Amino acid sequence: MSYRTIFISDVHLGTRAAQTAALLDFLKRTEADCYYLVGDIIDFWKVRRGPAWEQSHNDVIQKLLRKSRKGSRIIYIPGNHDEALREYCGFNFGEIELRRDALFESAAGKKYIVMHGDEFDVVVRYARWLAVLGDRSYELALWSNRPLNWLRRKFGLGYWSLSSYLKSRVKTAVNFIGDYEIALADVARRNNVDGIICGHIHHAADRNIDGVHYLNCGDWVESATAIVESHSGELKVVHWGHQGAKSGSRSSERHDDLAAAA
Repeated sequence: MSYRTIFISDVHLGTRAAQTAALLDFLKRTEADCYYLVGDIIDFWKVRRGPAWEQSHNDVIQKLLRKSRKGSRIIYIPGNHDEALREYCGFNFGEIELRRDALFESAAGKKYIVMHGDEFDVVVRYARWLAVLGDRSYELALWSNRPLNWLRRKFGLGYWSLSSYLKSRVKTAVNFIGDYEIALADVARRNNVDGIICGHIHHAADRNIDGVHYLNCGDWVESATAIVESHSGELKVVHWGHQGAKSGSRSSERHDDLAAAA
């Protein structure tokens, strides 16, 4: 499948939860003129504690570099988990452009701010120790997904995510996602653009918020989602399935409800 632009965020290479098989399948089966890596591609928080770095994690990086060598433009916007790269924003490393944020114009002439979005997460910005604590808890919930889904497969049941379920049911988490989306939509409104494309909260979305087109890439930890732009300028969320098994794309309207991620 050929696209004009692909947006990917929150891969978290260096963690066991990274769905590298699904991402490699996605990168193999799709091509784009431009790729935006919208933060948390490499999880330096985990790397410092002791990475779970498998060959497939190298393969993801090599696949992206190969696309760059073949002529695709790659723009890397670091997030909070790969914030060590932010001091290099404004520089190019080979064909990789490091940027703090970007202004993207679709083929349809719509303008979007592209940013990771952690700048508008109060916990990350003002109470880093709480963010780290939350990160450890999230890791535990992700770890629990493996034995739970092993049992579910034994009974012929499909994939189910405990951490996604908790995020969609715990009132404070639901409120946080809503507040975050409104804050990001306000950024677009203040900058007089049509929309915003972000990541960070692992919750894929394609919504209109008071006239602002809000798009969130989701993640490659649970939901295996990305934003794609067609050559005519249509932007939508695609869902690539779990455990490397391609499930194809869903309409953006349905996906916002089906791809809740932690």
